[in-house]
Amino acid sequence: METEIDRRIIIFILASVALIVLPHSGHIPISLLVFFYSLLIWRFCVLWDKKWIPKKWLVSLLSAIAIYQLYSLNQGVFGRDAGTSIFITALGLKILESNKEQDFYLVSYLAFVVASSQFLYSQSILMLGYILFVTCSLFAALITLNTKNNDAKPAIKKILTMTAQAIPITVLLFFMFPRIDPPDWLLFNQQNTAVSGLSDTLRPGSISKLGFSHDLVFRAKFKGKIPPVQDLYWRGPVFSQTDGLNWTETNNRHFLRQMDKLVTYGQPSHYTVMMEPQDGHWIFTLDMPTVYPQKLIKNGLFQLLNPTKPKKRKQYEITSFLKFNTGKLTDTEYSDNTQLPAQPMPEVTQLVNELKGDNDSAQFLISAIFHHFKNNDFSYTLNPPVMEINPIETFLFKARSGFCGHYATAFVYLLRVANIPARVVSGYQGGSINKVGNFLEIKQSDAHAWAEVWLENKGWVRFDPTSAVAPDQFSEQNLESSTAEKQKNFEIIENKNLFNRWVTRAGDVWSNMDYEWQQWIIHYRGEKQSKFLSSWGITGIKSMFYWLTVLVFFMLGLFTWVILRNQKTNIDKVLMTYQRFCDSLAKVGVIKRKAETAHDFALRAKQLRPDLANNISLITWSYINLQYKKDSGIDDFKAFKKQVNSFKA
Repeated sequence: METEIDRRIIIFILASVALIVLPHSGHIPISLLVFFYSLLIWRFCVLWDKKWIPKKWLVSLLSAIAIYQLYSLNQGVFGRDAGTSIFITALGLKILESNKEQDFYLVSYLAFVVASSQFLYSQSILMLGYILFVTCSLFAALITLNTKNNDAKPAIKKILTMTAQAIPITVLLFFMFPRIDPPDWLLFNQQNTAVSGLSDTLRPGSISKLGFSHDLVFRAKFKGKIPPVQDLYWRGPVFSQTDGLNWTETNNRHFLRQMDKLVTYGQPSHYTVMMEPQDGHWIFTLDMPTVYPQKLIKNGLFQLLNPTKPKKRKQYEITSFLKFNTGKLTDTEYSDNTQLPAQPMPEVTQLVNELKGDNDSAQFLISAIFHHFKNNDFSYTLNPPVMEINPIETFLFKARSGFCGHYATAFVYLLRVANIPARVVSGYQGGSINKVGNFLEIKQSDAHAWAEVWLENKGWVRFDPTSAVAPDQFSEQNLESSTAEKQKNFEIIENKNLFNRWVTRAGDVWSNMDYEWQQWIIHYRGEKQSKFLSSWGITGIKSMFYWLTVLVFFMLGLFTWVILRNQKTNIDKVLMTYQRFCDSLAKVGVIKRKAETAHDFALRAKQLRPDLANNISLITWSYINLQYKKDSGIDDFKAFKKQVNSFKA
């Protein structure tokens, strides 16, 4: 008859399972989560009162309810979310009906699958630490279940030892086992959970909504010195068409064939961009990208695009030239970038004529517009007034207060009224320097819009009209300032508080750890593995398998030697202590024979010395336990040694 499992062991297992499922609270429907934890609480109630044990018909009814829930929530059968939901639901039902030891083994195996599925959603350092903690807890619970010992301390000590022993081989296999990158079609087709950022439609004021967001967009690490802040314009959507309210990208793409060849000069900037998951196809780079991965596409607007929307973090090696000449303008480009939604209002035409005077030079008009913004009470704000009707005219003549989108669109519109080709470019400007890792962090709060104007013999040239009213935004001081400081009209606030400086430093350290984690763990794929192993002289699959086999067998041999050596040492100590006990009896004529077992010797010794029978039995029982019982420990040996030391024949 199977013995009843100790209540404390069951509580240990159930608590571990509850912690394992907890991170999935943001991934599965709330109704399924409530269903699971209701079943778990029900099973806890069974521990204190057997009347709560469900009947078979009730378990069947609950299973039917679970199946209906999965069906009604359109979870399906295949895919990440569907599989996770099915396993969690099955885990809850199995917990409810578990009574025997083998039931709890099955519960534990299901829980390990659920724990592993968490990495399909998050591969962060914190998540790894959490999953490692809860799985070690569940392993310790399994050890207590197997040994029938409700004291968790020996089990926790054993699992920590096993984990420490497994880490070296795990690290070795991770870095050396051949990696093959899976094709995109092999990935589960899940709903896009990327963070929304810039859009393919620009409405003046829309970017201001991102001004208070701390969401990370990408990181950029340069090989060498970080370029000056006035060159840190990360190119995104380019807007050529407008209906007077919204600005959109042009649908014309055939002009790429007629474009001049890009001319670059000066020193190139080499850097790595690590993109967070995004809703768009844009890869944000500095102008002008010339070297980039083959899977990316550069179009006639000089944008780098990923044909498929990245479903997870991606990193790209990019080379950009900050000085360039795009050459002549095609007829299509001229038409797109001088387009107006309607005849300009008389006051707009009058303003343009006043600004340019008798000078038809594009450069002169550009300078005049900058001067107009700077000296006519225009201001910069993250909370501009609503301008639903004629937003450009309202901004120019009434509000005179706006975000970068207002200045960029108004600037381009005024140039187009003068028949000068111009367009709006959106993306990100600057970033925050992580001084620990020496890389830039670009967040949604760095979203920006600027203008490009085509000039004779220069091609497309960048102009940022926002700098006329917010020059601090483009200073080197601002590059090192925090995002919060940017949100206060870009004032540079010197923080002398020691605690805040430590918090900032800790944030940089953590961000750098996350960056290196992404670089060397999450993005450690075939190409990076080849480069890493080549630096150690390991090239080719054959060489890789050779060294992997040698190192694995070396580690296994080393662990075996250490374990057997410690075991032999422990056995020798026990045997030497027992021999002292035998020597004590030999002094009074009770001598142990060569082929005699400890048990038989004890029986004979008790017959010869019945006055010592109790002590002989106690010492012999302790010796046999230490020699043959698996869970005996140092405390058992100390007690045995004390018994022998106090034995007097």
